[in-house]
Amino acid sequence: MTARRGQTFEHLRRTWESLCAEYLPVVHDDSMWRYRRRPAPSDLQQGWKLHVSATILNASHILKSVGPVLRDSGVQFKAARTLDDVRSLNAGLRLTYTQIGKIITVYPRSNDEAVLLANRLHQLTYRFTAPAVPFDLRLREKSNVYYRYGAFAQMKIERDGILLPAVISPSGELVADLREEPKPDWVCDPFRRPRRSCKSDRNANANITPFLFVRALVQRGKGGVYQAIDVQSKPPRLCLVKEGRKHGEINWDGRDGAWRVRHEQRVLSQLRRIGIVVPKVYSRFQMSGNVYLAMEFIDGESLHRLLLRQTKRLSLRSVLSFGIQIATFLAQMHRAGWAWRDCKPNNMIVNSRGRLVPIDFEGAERIDRPDPGLWGTPGFIPRAAVEKAESHGITDDLYSLGSILFLLITGEMFDEAQPTSIARLRRNVPLELRHLVESLLSAEPLQRPSAQHVQFQLTAISRKRPQMRRRQAA
Repeated sequence: MTARRGQTFEHLRRTWESLCAEYLPVVHDDSMWRYRRRPAPSDLQQGWKLHVSATILNASHILKSVGPVLRDSGVQFKAARTLDDVRSLNAGLRLTYTQIGKIITVYPRSNDEAVLLANRLHQLTYRFTAPAVPFDLRLREKSNVYYRYGAFAQMKIERDGILLPAVISPSGELVADLREEPKPDWVCDPFRRPRRSCKSDRNANANITPFLFVRALVQRGKGGVYQAIDVQSKPPRLCLVKEGRKHGEINWDGRDGAWRVRHEQRVLSQLRRIGIVVPKVYSRFQMSGNVYLAMEFIDGESLHRLLLRQTKRLSLRSVLSFGIQIATFLAQMHRAGWAWRDCKPNNMIVNSRGRLVPIDFEGAERIDRPDPGLWGTPGFIPRAAVEKAESHGITDDLYSLGSILFLLITGEMFDEAQPTSIARLRRNVPLELRHLVESLLSAEPLQRPSAQHVQFQLTAISRKRPQMRRRQAA
């Protein structure tokens, strides 16, 4: 499976590079974009931009379809330099959420050309699946072509000490070109088509939910995380709603954000069924093809934020308390037949009683059905896993546990490239604790002790410390 997936990636990567060389020969060293040609005097400073959305799986097919049309038209256009850049754009992390889906950008020279090209590109690409482009206007209900009015040339305006993209208003002034606004008030939309009211009404009714969305906590390509109020509950209750977007951040295995949210529901339900403390799922629903999971809102802050607030290192008592809780949870999860694959401080909420509640299980895997694809966060998974783009379930979880313990003890992240011993970073750390963390961070996965063993060891160290302090006092 891994070999086949790697072959698919290599084939698609080579195809994309070949097509880019043919249709987009202009490359700038400091840019993630490739262009059709150099700027020309006839190019506009601003106008209607066309965006063609794609995924890493179909980007090559789409470029092969639209490339000849765009080349023959003489219009300027650009595309992401590599398929890794396509994936980065669709994740919405590297160049912000507003860039999702903007894989191919076209700069028409007139409104008429914009409408003509948009319709032609729609005909060539509507059969493909791709993520929606946030804030842009969609050409048709199921189109992969989006548009917005904005700057073509580099124009900037300063606002509160920050340089923003700008467009020229009818009065000749520079005004902010906000990505969240698809067009300024003074331009007319040449793409507008009459819509059928019956279909619009039917879609509106389909999008009614019993949840009142309060605010977005996270926004990225695969979906968002929102605070919401369940107004049908008696009394109304605060909850967390996780969104999985259809075609959002499709990976090499074809799984998108919607699949991840459905998977997380399965994981949470199975873990709660056997008594493991994870957030309770209230309901699942769909809107516009996206999947939403409403679950218990855990009041508190992440362990990550708690550590950021610290002005000094945690006491060893707190280190051992948190470590025992994490090791206990991992031991329970592993006995239940699951590997977490995303064990990190940001995925643990410290509630008002100081207890850790783990969250975020969309990357979890069944131990008897391992998912070799990479999942997790650099720094909390072994460097070898990142380099090979492969996960190893339980042993990666154990490395994560060691990395977290190292951070809790020293206040610093463990660096595999330049490892530093705990003894050099903090004095008076029990030898047994230092050796335990070192074994969890071993480069040899099979030398990492089980989570249950770590739980027993940390508990024994915790019980021994008061006795040692009493003997020292005596």
